[in-house]
Amino acid sequence: MRVKICGITKPIQGKTIASLGATALGFICVRASPRYVTPEQIRAVIDELPQQIDKIGVFANSSKEEIAQTVAESGLTGVQLHGDESIEFCQQLRESLPKVEIIKALRIKNTDDFTKAKTYTKYVDTLLLDAYHPQQLGGTGKTLNWDTLQKFDPDCPWFLAGGLTPQNVSEALEKVKPSGIDLSSGVETAPGDKDLDKVRDLFEKLKN
Repeated sequence: MRVKICGITKPIQGKTIASLGATALGFICVRASPRYVTPEQIRAVIDELPQQIDKIGVFANSSKEEIAQTVAESGLTGVQLHGDESIEFCQQLRESLPKVEIIKALRIKNTDDFTKAKTYTKYVDTLLLDAYHPQQLGGTGKTLNWDTLQKFDPDCPWFLAGGLTPQNVSEALEKVKPSGIDLSSGVETAPGDKDLDKVRDLFEKLKN
């Protein structure tokens, strides 16, 4: 199972989190976010990482040109679209960045959103389901209703996100069988500052 720790801002934390067992690190490329990092800051973290770690940039309603430029400057291996990107946008981005993983994140408000999520599966590599919040795009600490997700079975891999912590991850994975999990605020002391003890605790729980 893939484990993505999102909202990385510091090279030493990124390197340590990768060594603890993360398979992917996420970098917030949304300027309004308290976890925002520039392409140069992303590159500083990526330079410290092993080759096999996935490096995912999180964008929201950015242009294809801006995304491509950030990928080129930073060395990202994946792009997560966390805004209102259309199927057509995802398809065009995938064509213009053929070697980059395209992840579409959807904020789930009700069960109708599961149907909407499935419409993207032919046009992206991976889905990510996050909890809905009226003001924030992610990192809210709000969980999804895991019971409603038990029958969610899209035609592509998918990440479970939304309020996951070392304390609740075992319960979540008993109910839901995603291809991966994504944590941000659940392993932080402050936005963008990861709590390495919480990260260690997470991987201990996942081992058990």
